[in-house]
Amino acid sequence: MEGETNQLSEPVTRLMKGKNLAFVATIMKDGSPQITPTWVDLNDNEIVINTARGRIKEKNLSRDPRIAISIADQNNPYHMVTIRGTVLDITAQGADDHIDKLAKKYLGVDKYPFHSPTEKRVIIRVRPVKIFYQRPQR
Repeated sequence: MEGETNQLSEPVTRLMKGKNLAFVATIMKDGSPQITPTWVDLNDNEIVINTARGRIKEKNLSRDPRIAISIADQNNPYHMVTIRGTVLDITAQGADDHIDKLAKKYLGVDKYPFHSPTEKRVIIRVRPVKIFYQRPQR
């Protein structure tokens, strides 16, 4: 275990830049947890998530900005990071281009293939507050 910090170290950014799914936990209106596998991106020391307006995680984060994110290396699940953070903002600006970037990373295609004309994409920017990184045991 490398320990606790609020900065995204090089091994953590490598995990996040890899084709690893992130599991995003939010808080429901009744206080119960909700978790969703999702794609993630980085912008400096911020985590960037793309979703559609009206989805549960977007609704929850609009009401309560607390978020937890867990990412395990797809090749070794014991190589992982857990992040607690706060949502800085939720914006539609650049969200369509961003989902195409994520589709390239995760699916290897230039355009997000599941786009719907009725769906409005949004970007959720997250500031890490506590980062727990665990490197694999040798």
